[in-house]
Amino acid sequence: MGAAIQTRGLHTSEQKVVVEEKPKHFEYEKFYKAMLDKKHQDKSYRYFNNINRLAKKFPRAHLARPKDEVTVWCANDYLGMGASPILIDTMKKTLDRYGAGAGGTRNIAGNADLHLQLESELADLHHTEGALVFSSCMVANDATLSTLGSKLPDCVIFSDALNHASMIEGIRHSKAEKKIFRHNDVEHLEQLLQSVDINRPKIIAFESVYSMCGSVAPIEKFVSLAKKYNAITFLDEVHAVGIYGPRGAGLTEHLDFELNAANPHRGNGSLMDQIDIYTGTLGKSFGVVGGYIAGSSQFIDMIRSYAPGFIFTTSLPPAIVAGGRECVKYLKNSNVERRKQQLNARTVKARLAELGIPVVPNSSHIVPILLGDAASAKIASDGLLNEYGIYVQSINAPTVPVGHERLRITPSPGHTPEMIDHLIESLEDIWNRYGFKRVADYEAEGGRCDIGSKDAPKFTPIWTDKHLEHNMPAVIEETEQKTSAV
Repeated sequence: MGAAIQTRGLHTSEQKVVVEEKPKHFEYEKFYKAMLDKKHQDKSYRYFNNINRLAKKFPRAHLARPKDEVTVWCANDYLGMGASPILIDTMKKTLDRYGAGAGGTRNIAGNADLHLQLESELADLHHTEGALVFSSCMVANDATLSTLGSKLPDCVIFSDALNHASMIEGIRHSKAEKKIFRHNDVEHLEQLLQSVDINRPKIIAFESVYSMCGSVAPIEKFVSLAKKYNAITFLDEVHAVGIYGPRGAGLTEHLDFELNAANPHRGNGSLMDQIDIYTGTLGKSFGVVGGYIAGSSQFIDMIRSYAPGFIFTTSLPPAIVAGGRECVKYLKNSNVERRKQQLNARTVKARLAELGIPVVPNSSHIVPILLGDAASAKIASDGLLNEYGIYVQSINAPTVPVGHERLRITPSPGHTPEMIDHLIESLEDIWNRYGFKRVADYEAEGGRCDIGSKDAPKFTPIWTDKHLEHNMPAVIEETEQKTSAV
Protein backbone atom coordinates (compact mmCIF):
# COMPACT_ATOMS: atom_id res chain seq x y z
CA MET A 1 0.00 0.00 0.00
CA GLY A 2 2.92 2.27 0.74
CA ALA A 3 4.21 1.58 -2.73
CA ALA A 4 0.84 2.54 -4.12
CA ILE A 5 0.82 5.73 -2.15
CA GLN A 6 4.33 6.46 -3.33
CA THR A 7 3.33 5.87 -6.94
CA ARG A 8 0.33 8.13 -6.60
CA GLY A 9 2.55 10.81 -5.21
CA LEU A 10 4.84 10.55 -8.21
CA HIS A 11 1.89 10.91 -10.58
CA THR A 12 0.50 13.97 -8.87
CA SER A 13 3.85 15.73 -8.84
CA GLU A 14 4.16 15.60 -12.64
CA GLN A 15 3.00 18.99 -14.00
CA LYS A 16 3.40 20.48 -17.48
CA VAL A 17 5.51 23.60 -17.66
CA VAL A 18 3.64 26.28 -19.62
CA VAL A 19 5.88 28.90 -21.23
CA GLU A 20 4.00 32.15 -21.38
CA GLU A 21 4.61 33.92 -24.70
CA LYS A 22 5.10 37.64 -24.62
CA PRO A 23 2.63 39.60 -26.80
CA LYS A 24 4.15 40.46 -30.15
CA HIS A 25 4.33 44.17 -30.78
CA PHE A 26 2.90 45.48 -34.02
CA GLU A 27 5.66 46.06 -36.56
CA TYR A 28 4.87 49.42 -38.05
CA GLU A 29 7.81 49.62 -40.44
CA LYS A 30 7.03 46.14 -41.77
CA PHE A 31 3.47 47.26 -42.40
CA TYR A 32 4.63 50.37 -44.29
CA LYS A 33 6.91 48.26 -46.46
CA ALA A 34 4.15 45.74 -47.24
CA MET A 35 1.86 48.55 -48.37
CA LEU A 36 4.57 49.99 -50.62
CA ASP A 37 5.37 46.53 -52.00
CA LYS A 38 1.76 46.26 -53.18
CA LYS A 39 2.16 49.50 -55.10
CA HIS A 40 5.37 48.31 -56.74
CA GLN A 41 3.88 44.92 -57.64
CA ASP A 42 0.80 46.33 -59.37
CA LYS A 43 2.90 49.07 -61.04
CA SER A 44 0.84 51.87 -59.44
CA TYR A 45 3.70 53.29 -57.33
CA ARG A 46 3.98 57.03 -57.92
CA TYR A 47 7.34 58.45 -58.94
CA PHE A 48 7.89 62.16 -58.41
CA ASN A 49 10.16 63.82 -60.93
CA ASN A 50 12.24 66.83 -59.90
CA ILE A 51 10.75 69.53 -62.18
CA ASN A 52 11.64 73.19 -61.67
CA ARG A 53 9.64 75.45 -63.98
CA LEU A 54 11.50 78.48 -65.29
CA ALA A 55 9.48 81.69 -65.08
CA LYS A 56 11.27 83.39 -67.96
CA LYS A 57 11.33 80.31 -70.19
CA PHE A 58 7.85 78.80 -69.74
CA PRO A 59 7.09 75.98 -70.59
CA ARG A 60 10.73 75.05 -70.04
CA ALA A 61 11.95 73.65 -66.71
CA HIS A 62 15.16 72.22 -65.32
CA LEU A 63 15.65 68.91 -63.55
CA ALA A 64 17.72 68.32 -60.40
CA ARG A 65 20.71 69.83 -62.20
CA PRO A 66 19.91 73.34 -63.49
CA LYS A 67 21.75 72.65 -66.73
CA ASP A 68 19.36 69.79 -67.61
CA GLU A 69 16.38 71.54 -69.19
CA VAL A 70 13.17 69.92 -70.47
CA THR A 71 9.86 71.03 -72.00
CA VAL A 72 6.85 70.48 -69.75
CA TRP A 73 3.81 69.09 -71.60
CA CYS A 74 1.56 68.06 -68.71
CA ALA A 75 1.19 71.08 -66.42
CA ASN A 76 -2.19 72.25 -65.13
CA ASP A 77 -1.07 75.86 -65.44
CA TYR A 78 -3.05 75.68 -68.66
CA LEU A 79 -2.52 79.25 -69.83
CA GLY A 80 1.00 79.76 -68.47
CA MET A 81 -0.21 82.51 -66.16
CA GLY A 82 2.03 81.29 -63.35
CA ALA A 83 4.95 82.80 -65.26
CA SER A 84 3.16 85.98 -66.31
CA PRO A 85 4.59 89.37 -65.27
CA ILE A 86 0.99 90.42 -64.67
CA LEU A 87 0.92 88.12 -61.63
CA ILE A 88 4.57 88.22 -60.64
CA ASP A 89 4.87 92.02 -60.51
CA THR A 90 1.69 92.30 -58.46
CA MET A 91 2.84 89.58 -56.08
CA LYS A 92 6.27 91.20 -55.57
CA LYS A 93 4.70 94.54 -54.66
CA THR A 94 2.25 92.84 -52.30
CA LEU A 95 5.04 90.85 -50.66
CA ASP A 96 7.01 94.04 -50.04
CA ARG A 97 4.01 95.78 -48.50
CA TYR A 98 2.26 93.03 -46.53
CA GLY A 99 4.94 90.41 -45.91
CA ALA A 100 4.96 86.65 -46.51
CA GLY A 101 2.23 85.06 -44.39
CA ALA A 102 -1.41 85.82 -43.67
CA GLY A 103 -0.88 85.80 -39.91
CA GLY A 104 -3.69 83.46 -38.96
CA THR A 105 -7.07 82.03 -39.88
CA ARG A 106 -9.68 84.18 -41.59
CA ASN A 107 -11.32 84.60 -38.17
CA ILE A 108 -8.09 85.56 -36.40
CA ALA A 109 -5.92 88.18 -38.11
CA GLY A 110 -6.03 86.54 -41.57
CA ASN A 111 -8.99 88.31 -43.15
CA ALA A 112 -7.51 91.09 -45.27
CA ASP A 113 -9.08 93.41 -47.81
CA LEU A 114 -7.22 91.47 -50.51
CA HIS A 115 -9.18 88.31 -49.63
CA LEU A 116 -12.45 90.21 -49.84
CA GLN A 117 -11.49 91.74 -53.19
CA LEU A 118 -10.63 88.31 -54.60
CA GLU A 119 -13.94 86.85 -53.42
CA SER A 120 -15.77 89.79 -55.00
CA GLU A 121 -14.00 89.15 -58.32
CA LEU A 122 -14.89 85.45 -58.19
CA ALA A 123 -18.54 86.13 -57.39
CA ASP A 124 -18.67 88.54 -60.33
CA LEU A 125 -16.99 85.95 -62.56
CA HIS A 126 -19.66 83.31 -61.83
CA HIS A 127 -22.62 85.73 -61.61
CA THR A 128 -23.24 84.76 -57.97
CA GLU A 129 -24.02 86.73 -54.83
CA GLY A 130 -20.91 85.59 -53.02
CA ALA A 131 -17.75 83.49 -53.02
CA LEU A 132 -15.41 82.01 -50.41
CA VAL A 133 -11.70 81.24 -50.81
CA PHE A 134 -10.04 78.11 -49.38
CA SER A 135 -6.43 76.92 -49.20
CA SER A 136 -7.05 74.56 -52.15
CA CYS A 137 -9.96 73.19 -54.14
CA MET A 138 -9.31 69.79 -52.57
CA VAL A 139 -10.18 71.45 -49.27
CA ALA A 140 -13.02 73.51 -50.78
CA ASN A 141 -14.78 70.46 -52.21
CA ASP A 142 -14.20 68.28 -49.16
CA ALA A 143 -15.24 70.97 -46.67
CA THR A 144 -18.30 72.10 -48.63
CA LEU A 145 -19.74 68.69 -49.45
CA SER A 146 -19.04 67.26 -46.01
CA THR A 147 -20.60 70.26 -44.28
CA LEU A 148 -23.59 70.57 -46.58
CA GLY A 149 -24.25 66.83 -46.70
CA SER A 150 -24.11 66.50 -42.93
CA LYS A 151 -26.24 69.57 -42.15
CA LEU A 152 -29.02 69.06 -44.69
CA PRO A 153 -31.53 66.73 -42.97
CA ASP A 154 -31.62 63.20 -44.44
CA CYS A 155 -29.62 64.38 -47.47
CA VAL A 156 -28.86 62.20 -50.51
CA ILE A 157 -25.87 63.01 -52.73
CA PHE A 158 -25.83 61.87 -56.36
CA SER A 159 -22.25 61.66 -57.61
CA ASP A 160 -20.82 61.10 -61.10
CA ALA A 161 -18.72 57.93 -61.26
CA LEU A 162 -15.65 59.86 -62.44
CA ASN A 163 -15.78 62.66 -59.88
CA HIS A 164 -12.50 63.86 -58.40
CA ALA A 165 -11.16 62.44 -55.14
CA SER A 166 -11.88 65.74 -53.36
CA MET A 167 -15.59 65.34 -54.02
CA ILE A 168 -15.54 61.65 -53.11
CA GLU A 169 -13.86 62.47 -49.80
CA GLY A 170 -16.34 65.24 -49.06
CA ILE A 171 -19.28 62.92 -49.70
CA ARG A 172 -17.71 60.22 -47.53
CA HIS A 173 -17.03 62.63 -44.69
CA SER A 174 -20.61 63.94 -44.81
CA LYS A 175 -21.91 60.43 -43.98
CA ALA A 176 -24.93 61.24 -46.13
CA GLU A 177 -26.53 58.58 -48.28
CA LYS A 178 -24.87 58.52 -51.69
CA LYS A 179 -25.88 57.21 -55.09
CA ILE A 180 -23.32 56.97 -57.90
CA PHE A 181 -24.50 57.42 -61.47
CA ARG A 182 -22.61 56.28 -64.56
CA HIS A 183 -20.34 58.93 -66.03
CA ASN A 184 -22.38 61.66 -67.75
CA ASP A 185 -25.36 59.27 -67.96
CA VAL A 186 -28.50 61.41 -67.78
CA GLU A 187 -30.92 58.47 -67.88
CA HIS A 188 -29.15 56.65 -65.06
CA LEU A 189 -29.14 59.78 -62.93
CA GLU A 190 -32.87 60.23 -63.46
CA GLN A 191 -33.54 56.62 -62.47
CA LEU A 192 -31.67 57.18 -59.22
CA LEU A 193 -33.47 60.47 -58.55
CA GLN A 194 -36.82 58.75 -59.06
CA SER A 195 -35.94 56.27 -56.31
CA VAL A 196 -35.78 59.01 -53.67
CA ASP A 197 -38.65 60.97 -52.10
CA ILE A 198 -38.91 64.30 -53.91
CA ASN A 199 -39.06 66.14 -50.58
CA ARG A 200 -35.70 64.81 -49.33
CA PRO A 201 -32.78 67.24 -49.75
CA LYS A 202 -30.66 66.17 -52.72
CA ILE A 203 -27.33 67.28 -54.20
CA ILE A 204 -26.20 66.42 -57.75
CA ALA A 205 -22.39 66.65 -57.75
CA PHE A 206 -20.44 66.63 -61.01
CA GLU A 207 -17.61 68.29 -62.93
CA SER A 208 -17.79 70.35 -66.12
CA VAL A 209 -14.54 69.09 -67.70
CA TYR A 210 -13.02 65.80 -66.54
CA SER A 211 -9.27 66.17 -66.46
CA MET A 212 -8.10 62.65 -67.28
CA CYS A 213 -10.31 61.92 -70.30
CA GLY A 214 -11.32 65.44 -71.37
CA SER A 215 -15.02 64.63 -71.42
CA VAL A 216 -17.55 67.37 -70.69
CA ALA A 217 -20.74 67.13 -68.67
CA PRO A 218 -24.26 67.60 -70.09
CA ILE A 219 -24.72 70.53 -67.72
CA GLU A 220 -28.06 71.75 -69.08
CA LYS A 221 -29.63 68.29 -68.79
CA PHE A 222 -28.36 67.84 -65.24
CA VAL A 223 -29.79 71.23 -64.29
CA SER A 224 -33.18 70.23 -65.76
CA LEU A 225 -33.18 67.07 -63.66
CA ALA A 226 -32.29 69.06 -60.56
CA LYS A 227 -35.29 71.35 -61.12
CA LYS A 228 -37.58 68.41 -61.82
CA TYR A 229 -36.61 66.43 -58.72
CA ASN A 230 -36.08 69.26 -56.22
CA ALA A 231 -32.28 68.92 -56.04
CA ILE A 232 -29.43 71.43 -55.99
CA THR A 233 -26.42 71.31 -58.30
CA PHE A 234 -22.79 71.23 -57.14
CA LEU A 235 -20.59 71.92 -60.17
CA ASP A 236 -16.80 71.61 -60.10
CA GLU A 237 -15.38 73.90 -62.83
CA VAL A 238 -11.73 73.37 -61.79
CA HIS A 239 -10.48 72.31 -65.23
CA ALA A 240 -12.60 74.88 -67.06
CA VAL A 241 -12.20 78.19 -65.23
CA GLY A 242 -9.90 80.57 -67.05
CA ILE A 243 -10.10 78.46 -70.21
CA TYR A 244 -13.76 78.46 -71.30
CA GLY A 245 -16.29 81.23 -71.68
CA PRO A 246 -15.87 84.80 -72.94
CA ARG A 247 -14.53 85.86 -69.51
CA GLY A 248 -13.06 82.53 -68.34
CA ALA A 249 -15.86 81.57 -65.95
CA GLY A 250 -15.89 78.00 -67.27
CA LEU A 251 -17.97 75.67 -69.39
CA THR A 252 -21.33 76.87 -68.05
CA GLU A 253 -20.53 80.40 -69.21
CA HIS A 254 -19.31 79.06 -72.56
CA LEU A 255 -22.63 77.32 -73.30
CA ASP A 256 -24.29 80.76 -73.62
CA PHE A 257 -21.24 82.43 -75.12
CA GLU A 258 -22.79 85.37 -76.96
CA LEU A 259 -25.29 86.18 -74.21
CA ASN A 260 -22.66 86.14 -71.46
CA ALA A 261 -20.22 88.13 -73.60
CA ALA A 262 -22.82 90.85 -74.18
CA ASN A 263 -24.32 90.90 -70.68
CA PRO A 264 -21.93 89.37 -68.12
CA HIS A 265 -24.15 89.77 -65.07
CA ARG A 266 -26.37 87.73 -62.78
CA GLY A 267 -29.95 87.54 -63.97
CA ASN A 268 -29.16 87.66 -67.69
CA GLY A 269 -31.16 84.48 -68.33
CA SER A 270 -28.17 82.24 -69.03
CA LEU A 271 -27.55 78.76 -67.69
CA MET A 272 -25.10 80.27 -65.19
CA ASP A 273 -28.00 81.53 -63.08
CA GLN A 274 -29.32 78.00 -62.66
CA ILE A 275 -26.23 76.46 -61.05
CA ASP A 276 -26.58 76.47 -57.26
CA ILE A 277 -22.95 75.92 -56.23
CA TYR A 278 -19.76 76.46 -58.23
CA THR A 279 -16.32 75.32 -57.15
CA GLY A 280 -13.08 76.31 -58.81
CA THR A 281 -9.36 76.68 -58.32
CA LEU A 282 -6.72 79.38 -58.42
CA GLY A 283 -4.03 76.72 -58.89
CA LYS A 284 -4.50 75.93 -62.56
CA SER A 285 -5.43 78.53 -65.18
CA PHE A 286 -5.27 81.34 -62.63
CA GLY A 287 -1.60 80.59 -61.99
CA VAL A 288 -1.26 80.53 -58.19
CA VAL A 289 -2.78 78.27 -55.50
CA GLY A 290 -6.07 78.03 -53.64
CA GLY A 291 -9.66 76.96 -54.17
CA TYR A 292 -13.07 78.59 -53.88
CA ILE A 293 -16.81 78.15 -53.91
CA ALA A 294 -19.42 80.55 -55.31
CA GLY A 295 -23.17 80.71 -54.74
CA SER A 296 -25.90 82.55 -52.89
CA SER A 297 -24.93 84.84 -50.01
CA GLN A 298 -26.83 82.68 -47.51
CA PHE A 299 -25.11 79.52 -48.70
CA ILE A 300 -21.66 81.13 -48.59
CA ASP A 301 -22.24 82.45 -45.07
CA MET A 302 -23.47 79.04 -43.90
CA ILE A 303 -20.32 77.27 -45.14
CA ARG A 304 -18.15 80.07 -43.73
CA SER A 305 -19.81 79.57 -40.34
CA TYR A 306 -19.81 75.75 -40.18
CA ALA A 307 -17.04 74.23 -42.35
CA PRO A 308 -13.99 73.16 -40.27
CA GLY A 309 -11.88 73.11 -43.45
CA PHE A 310 -12.41 76.85 -43.74
CA ILE A 311 -12.58 77.90 -40.10
CA PHE A 312 -9.52 76.13 -38.72
CA THR A 313 -6.87 76.65 -41.39
CA THR A 314 -4.44 79.48 -41.98
CA SER A 315 -5.56 81.99 -44.58
CA LEU A 316 -3.86 82.22 -47.96
CA PRO A 317 -0.85 84.61 -47.97
CA PRO A 318 -1.48 88.16 -49.25
CA ALA A 319 0.84 87.80 -52.26
CA ILE A 320 -1.00 84.66 -53.43
CA VAL A 321 -4.39 86.32 -53.03
CA ALA A 322 -3.25 89.45 -54.88
CA GLY A 323 -1.83 87.37 -57.73
CA GLY A 324 -5.02 85.34 -58.03
CA ARG A 325 -7.18 88.46 -58.01
CA GLU A 326 -5.05 90.09 -60.71
CA CYS A 327 -5.19 86.99 -62.90
CA VAL A 328 -8.97 86.63 -62.62
CA LYS A 329 -9.40 90.30 -63.55
CA TYR A 330 -7.00 90.02 -66.49
CA LEU A 331 -8.53 86.88 -67.99
CA LYS A 332 -12.01 88.39 -67.84
CA ASN A 333 -10.81 90.73 -70.59
CA SER A 334 -8.15 88.80 -72.52
CA ASN A 335 -8.89 86.02 -74.97
CA VAL A 336 -5.35 85.88 -76.38
CA GLU A 337 -4.15 83.10 -74.09
CA ARG A 338 -7.29 80.99 -74.45
CA ARG A 339 -7.20 81.25 -78.23
CA LYS A 340 -3.58 80.18 -78.53
CA GLN A 341 -4.08 77.29 -76.13
CA GLN A 342 -7.07 75.98 -78.06
CA LEU A 343 -5.29 76.24 -81.41
CA ASN A 344 -2.30 74.33 -80.02
CA ALA A 345 -4.58 71.63 -78.63
CA ARG A 346 -6.28 71.26 -82.03
CA THR A 347 -2.91 70.99 -83.75
CA VAL A 348 -1.53 68.35 -81.41
CA LYS A 349 -4.68 66.22 -81.69
CA ALA A 350 -4.70 66.48 -85.49
CA ARG A 351 -1.01 65.56 -85.80
CA LEU A 352 -1.38 62.54 -83.53
CA ALA A 353 -4.47 61.39 -85.44
CA GLU A 354 -2.46 61.42 -88.67
CA LEU A 355 0.01 58.97 -87.10
CA GLY A 356 -2.62 56.71 -85.55
CA ILE A 357 -1.33 57.39 -82.04
CA PRO A 358 -4.39 56.72 -79.87
CA VAL A 359 -5.92 59.84 -78.30
CA VAL A 360 -9.03 59.41 -76.17
CA PRO A 361 -11.52 61.51 -78.21
CA ASN A 362 -13.01 64.59 -76.57
CA SER A 363 -13.98 68.19 -77.33
CA SER A 364 -11.85 69.86 -74.67
CA HIS A 365 -8.21 70.96 -74.36
CA ILE A 366 -7.04 67.67 -72.77
CA VAL A 367 -4.98 65.28 -74.96
CA PRO A 368 -5.05 61.82 -73.28
CA ILE A 369 -2.85 59.27 -75.11
CA LEU A 370 -3.82 55.71 -74.27
CA LEU A 371 -1.13 53.14 -73.39
CA GLY A 372 -3.39 50.55 -71.74
CA ASP A 373 -1.11 49.33 -68.94
CA ALA A 374 1.01 50.90 -66.20
CA ALA A 375 4.34 49.47 -67.33
CA SER A 376 3.97 50.82 -70.87
CA ALA A 377 2.87 54.23 -69.62
CA LYS A 378 5.98 54.51 -67.45
CA ILE A 379 8.26 53.34 -70.25
CA ALA A 380 6.84 56.00 -72.55
CA SER A 381 7.06 58.72 -69.90
CA ASP A 382 10.64 57.82 -68.92
CA GLY A 383 11.72 57.58 -72.54
CA LEU A 384 10.35 61.00 -73.40
CA LEU A 385 12.07 62.57 -70.39
CA ASN A 386 15.45 60.85 -70.55
CA GLU A 387 15.96 60.73 -74.31
CA TYR A 388 13.99 63.64 -75.74
CA GLY A 389 13.84 66.21 -72.94
CA ILE A 390 10.04 66.09 -72.78
CA TYR A 391 8.21 65.78 -69.47
CA VAL A 392 4.80 64.05 -69.60
CA GLN A 393 3.80 62.24 -66.41
CA SER A 394 2.27 58.78 -66.78
CA ILE A 395 -1.24 58.38 -65.32
CA ASN A 396 -2.05 55.08 -63.62
CA ALA A 397 -4.69 53.51 -61.35
CA PRO A 398 -6.44 54.58 -59.21
CA THR A 399 -6.49 57.95 -61.03
CA VAL A 400 -7.76 56.05 -64.08
CA PRO A 401 -9.13 52.48 -64.22
CA VAL A 402 -6.72 49.60 -64.74
CA GLY A 403 -6.30 49.11 -68.48
CA HIS A 404 -6.83 52.82 -69.16
CA GLU A 405 -3.31 53.98 -68.23
CA ARG A 406 -2.16 56.91 -70.31
CA LEU A 407 -0.05 59.97 -70.91
CA ARG A 408 -1.94 63.22 -70.37
CA ILE A 409 -0.76 66.10 -72.54
CA THR A 410 -1.90 69.68 -71.96
CA PRO A 411 -0.86 72.08 -74.73
CA SER A 412 -0.44 75.67 -73.58
CA PRO A 413 -0.09 79.07 -75.29
CA GLY A 414 3.65 78.89 -74.64
CA HIS A 415 4.29 75.79 -76.72
CA THR A 416 5.86 76.86 -80.02
CA PRO A 417 5.45 75.13 -83.41
CA GLU A 418 9.00 73.79 -82.97
CA MET A 419 8.10 72.32 -79.59
CA ILE A 420 5.01 70.69 -81.11
CA ASP A 421 7.10 69.19 -83.93
CA HIS A 422 9.57 67.79 -81.41
CA LEU A 423 6.78 66.30 -79.29
CA ILE A 424 5.09 64.57 -82.24
CA GLU A 425 8.37 63.21 -83.65
CA SER A 426 9.43 61.95 -80.22
CA LEU A 427 6.13 60.18 -79.59
CA GLU A 428 6.34 58.53 -83.02
CA ASP A 429 9.85 57.30 -82.23
CA ILE A 430 8.71 55.88 -78.87
CA TRP A 431 5.67 54.17 -80.45
CA ASN A 432 7.80 52.60 -83.19
CA ARG A 433 10.52 51.43 -80.82
CA TYR A 434 8.25 49.70 -78.31
CA GLY A 435 5.43 48.68 -80.62
CA PHE A 436 2.77 50.39 -78.53
CA LYS A 437 -0.79 49.99 -79.78
CA ARG A 438 -2.17 52.40 -82.34
CA VAL A 439 -5.75 53.23 -83.27
CA ALA A 440 -5.90 50.33 -85.73
CA ASP A 441 -4.94 47.87 -82.98
CA TYR A 442 -7.77 49.07 -80.76
CA GLU A 443 -10.16 48.88 -83.72
CA ALA A 444 -9.19 45.23 -84.18
CA GLU A 445 -9.98 44.59 -80.50
CA GLY A 446 -13.38 46.27 -80.72
CA GLY A 447 -12.25 49.55 -79.15
CA ARG A 448 -11.25 50.92 -75.78
CA CYS A 449 -11.99 54.33 -74.22
CA ASP A 450 -13.91 55.23 -77.42
CA ILE A 451 -10.72 54.67 -79.45
CA GLY A 452 -11.45 52.41 -82.40
CA SER A 453 -15.07 51.84 -81.33
CA LYS A 454 -17.64 51.73 -84.12
CA ASP A 455 -20.26 53.46 -81.99
CA ALA A 456 -17.93 56.10 -80.57
CA PRO A 457 -19.45 59.60 -80.59
CA LYS A 458 -18.04 62.29 -82.84
CA PHE A 459 -16.57 65.37 -81.20
CA THR A 460 -16.03 68.96 -82.30
CA PRO A 461 -14.08 71.54 -80.29
CA ILE A 462 -15.95 73.44 -77.58
CA TRP A 463 -14.26 76.59 -78.88
CA THR A 464 -15.62 77.25 -82.38
CA ASP A 465 -13.69 79.38 -84.86
CA LYS A 466 -16.15 82.20 -84.18
CA HIS A 467 -15.55 81.97 -80.43
CA LEU A 468 -11.80 82.10 -80.99
CA GLU A 469 -12.11 85.53 -82.61
CA HIS A 470 -13.92 87.03 -79.60
CA ASN A 471 -12.25 90.05 -78.05
CA MET A 472 -9.22 89.79 -80.33
CA PRO A 473 -7.37 92.60 -82.16
CA ALA A 474 -8.88 93.54 -85.53
CA VAL A 475 -5.90 92.16 -87.45
CA ILE A 476 -5.00 88.63 -86.47
CA GLU A 477 -2.25 86.71 -88.19
CA GLU A 478 -3.73 83.32 -88.96
CA THR A 479 -1.39 80.36 -88.55
CA GLU A 480 -1.25 76.92 -89.97
CA GLN A 481 -2.40 75.68 -86.58
CA LYS A 482 -5.98 76.79 -87.27
CA THR A 483 -7.83 73.56 -88.00
CA SER A 484 -11.16 72.22 -86.84
CA ALA A 485 -9.85 68.65 -86.57
CA VAL A 486 -10.07 66.97 -83.18
